[in-house]
Amino acid sequence: MDKEQLIECAREARSLSYSPYSKFAVGAAVLTKDGSVYLGANVENSSYPVCMCAERNAIYNAMMNGKTRDDFLALAVIGDTEGPISPCGACRQVMSELLPGDCRIFMANLKGESRETSLEELLPFAFDGSDL
Repeated sequence: MDKEQLIECAREARSLSYSPYSKFAVGAAVLTKDGSVYLGANVENSSYPVCMCAERNAIYNAMMNGKTRDDFLALAVIGDTEGPISPCGACRQVMSELLPGDCRIFMANLKGESRETSLEELLPFAFDGSDL
């Protein structure tokens, strides 16, 4: 699966967003080594701190289906933003712990713009288990 196909999967996931408060729908898709794709969309709640981002939902969806850090190849995320959407800090932290260091990250918007990045670029000096 190429970058554009994975971004399209994220776009499809975006349609599943539950975002009645912010009206800011986000979709994500995670690709694993066996070719499986796991989707996630942001899910809001009137108690804002318990909302969940699309990226984390996609990663957790894959994990609940037996995937581990070693299985992940790429993650795509898409939103209606001026430039390619960027993951929030909480998602960056989760990604740094649950995705392998060489996992490709594709950030996109609805206008067809995208940017590829790495976990190191997203979260340099990441906090991990070795810091405990």
